[in-house]
Order: sequence, then C-alpha cells, then structure tokens
Amino acid sequence: MPESRTVALVTLGCARNEVDSEELAGRLEADGWKLVEDAEEADVAVVNTCGFVEAAKKDSVDALLEANDLKGHGRTQAVVAVGCMAERYGKELAEALPEADGVLGFDDYADISDRLQTILSGGVHAAHTPRDRRKLLPISPAERQEAGAAVALPGHGPADLPEGVAPASGPRAPLRRRLDGSPVASVKLASGCDRRCSFCAIPSFRGSFISRRPSDVLNETRWLAEQGVKEVMLVSENNTSYGKDLGDIRLLESLLPNLADVDGIERVRVSYLQPAEMRPGLIDVLTSTPKVMPYFDLSFQHSAPNVLRAMRRFGDTDRFLELLDTIRSKAPEAGVRSNFIVGFPGETEADLAELERFLNHARLDAIGVFGYSDEEGTEAATYENKVDEDVVAERLARVSRLAEELVSQRAEERVGSTVRVLVESVDEDGVYGRAAHQAPETDGQVLLTGGEGLSAGRMVDAKVVGTEGVDLVAEPLPGSPAWSEEAAR
Repeated sequence: MPESRTVALVTLGCARNEVDSEELAGRLEADGWKLVEDAEEADVAVVNTCGFVEAAKKDSVDALLEANDLKGHGRTQAVVAVGCMAERYGKELAEALPEADGVLGFDDYADISDRLQTILSGGVHAAHTPRDRRKLLPISPAERQEAGAAVALPGHGPADLPEGVAPASGPRAPLRRRLDGSPVASVKLASGCDRRCSFCAIPSFRGSFISRRPSDVLNETRWLAEQGVKEVMLVSENNTSYGKDLGDIRLLESLLPNLADVDGIERVRVSYLQPAEMRPGLIDVLTSTPKVMPYFDLSFQHSAPNVLRAMRRFGDTDRFLELLDTIRSKAPEAGVRSNFIVGFPGETEADLAELERFLNHARLDAIGVFGYSDEEGTEAATYENKVDEDVVAERLARVSRLAEELVSQRAEERVGSTVRVLVESVDEDGVYGRAAHQAPETDGQVLLTGGEGLSAGRMVDAKVVGTEGVDLVAEPLPGSPAWSEEAAR
C-alpha cells in the first residue's frame, strides 16, 4: 500500500472508546497507514461512535456528517463509522446514513486495514446485521476465557506481538498506538457487562463480561510508562467484577499494587465501580495503597428503593451513605463521583425527594444528572407509568441545580488543604492539572497560580486557595521537589 495513505481517528464517547481507537491506530500503523490528527488531512476519516443514549448518538451522526462535508474540498475521500453505534445498528445505520462510506462492527477490527483499503479503492464492505453479543460467550464466567479467543473484544489486543508491530518497544508493546501526548492514559481492564439494568442497552452490543489477564494489563501499563504516561485509569463497564471469569473475584485487589509499582507510574485510578459489588478488601486497597488513588466512581443512578428496584439495581439512601462513611473513615479526603437518572418510569415526587436527601448528605465531588428517555431494546422502554417529558425536564433542571450547588460546596471544603497535582496542560490560559480526587475530563481540574516553569507530566504539591465551581485554585508549595526541580531549569 502506498505510504501516502493517511487516516484520522475521531473519537466520541467514553474512555473505553479512546482505548479502542488507539488499538485501531496500532493496527493501521503496523500495516503502513500514516496517522494524522485532522480529518481534513486524511484520505479516510474513521469516526469511533458512541451508541449509549440519544444525545451521544446524535453527536456521532453529527461527527459523521461533518467529516462527510470534507469530501470534495480537500484530501478526504471516505468516511467510515466504527464503535458502539456502528456495532449496535450496523446495516440499519448504513441505510439511514448513506453519507458514511462504510459501517464497521467489532468483528471488522482485526481486518481494519483491509476494510479501509477496500472502501478507499471504491469497493463496498457490507455492513453487518446486529446481533446480541451476550450470546457469543458462555453463560458461565468460568468458561469464557477460552471461548473469548474466538470473539472480537476491542481493547483486548495481545500484549506480546511480533517485532515491528505498533510501535516497537520490546516484547511488552501492546497492539496500541497513542494518539496524543497526554501524561494520562486509560487501560482496559475488561469488556462487557453481566448486569441487567433495565435502562441500559450496553450489554447487548458490548457483550458479556470478560476480563483481560493481569499480565496483559501489567505489560500494557509498563509500555505506557515507557511512553511517558504518569497516570493510568482502569476502565471497563464494571471494574468490580474483574477476575470473576479468571477464578478470583478479588483479583483487582492483588493487581493494583503491582500496577502502582511500575517504574514511572505515579498514579493508578479505578473507574466504573458498582456500589452493590463493593467489598471491604477492595475499599482497603483503594484507600491505603501508595500511588493508588482513593477515588470512587460509584454508579448509584438513584437512591429511592422503588426506583432502584425498577432499574434492576440494589441499595437505598441509607446503605449508600453507610458505604460512603466506610470509605471516608479510611480516607477522609477520598474523591467520590456518581451519575443519576431522574424521571425514570414510576418515579414519584417522594422518590425524587429521597434522591435529594441522599445528595444533600453524600458530599460528592462530581455529579452527573441525566433525564430518562427510552432506549430501544431495554426493559424500561416497555414500562408503563412513564413520567411526562415536561416533568422529566423540570426534575432534571431541579436536580442539576442542586448538584451544581453541592459540588461547589464540596470543592470549598478543600480550601486550605494540600493536594498533589499532576500537571496536564501549560499554555497561555495557565497551568492546569488534577488532584487525586479528580478523574480526567469529568471531575474538574486545578488551576495552579504561580506555576510558571512547570511542564505537563510533572507532579507538584500545592495548597488550595480558592475555587471556581467544581474547580480548585491552588498555589505550588515552594518545598515541592517536583516544582523546585522544574522551576530551577
């Protein structure tokens, strides 16, 4: 294939999609494609779509149409959809969106280079007919690892590859190519989900839960450290289930200290935790292991028992508050974030008041609030007693206002404290980073005043002197080794 073939990857959605895009980038680069940042400079624009909720699907379609507008005005000759929306709708998306020159599902990822070459050459690759990917793996978790070798699992690329594959860094190089120079990178811990939340369609197109082997996760983390990464964030649909298909549901507790010991890694962060699956040992490791952040991304979704049961979930306000008390008894400054759905079918004013009671007592650092809408193929879409759309909108606005007020108050509680900040960006707007309680992109950031001379990737101790909503304003401490070393240069 000529060296002039160029490709750009446009990624939407969650951190899991970002990992998948870097796997695709690794495969393409290994086969001779030149990766470029801007779609207008690429022969092929590959849009990694999100298919979770209507707003995300709309963003994905908009991105595909925007890329399509480049055709005929520059280098771009083809636009291809991949990712969750492409997998979920396949042929249906291809028929509804003829602007996309190709719609590729997860099964196409291993042959992504051939697929793009066919499309670029004017050929047609027929879009797949979607299927329930939960049926591709055995019901028993213990039988999944062997069967998983024959199933496409994005982000599960092998950790040991032939020499010269993507990019060469010794035997630890994974099937992955970094698409930016950020000091933070996500590492996929597992794929799929065995939970059956009534509002969620993800398991149907991501499949049943299957863990990556600890050695693969560890090798990829070592490789990322060689690329200059300082913080790794473990991602999957449900990290608390990690290891159950490997015969050890407590495998995460033993893996985390090993990841923290990797040379060059300063932080290990775990996302996507299920409250009903939290166990004392995991809380202990997350709150006491050096370099493992005391950070809890807990998927509460609601706190009223009636709503939670309709969601096929467990817990209630008091149990959730007890969990938070347990966490903070071990790590008082632990970061906690969560998402919530309001207007779920059958939700009453009393249920909403119960959710507000929880929020008022939970002291969460970051809160995401979403109004319920039907997702096709989910159990909740068949429920009666739907809440009127105007009422959903009113409740969304009401709880969002409360959430904004509460996270601002929580940020103010941190004024006067000392935080260790990972610097992520330095430009004319200032020096920005994140403290231990803040995950990338979702939980706010820290503006370092007087941080001139610092560079991305540095760790610096700073005193919090103010807030801007959920964000913190902090001053580097003169005695901080990282700051002193950098400033002296």
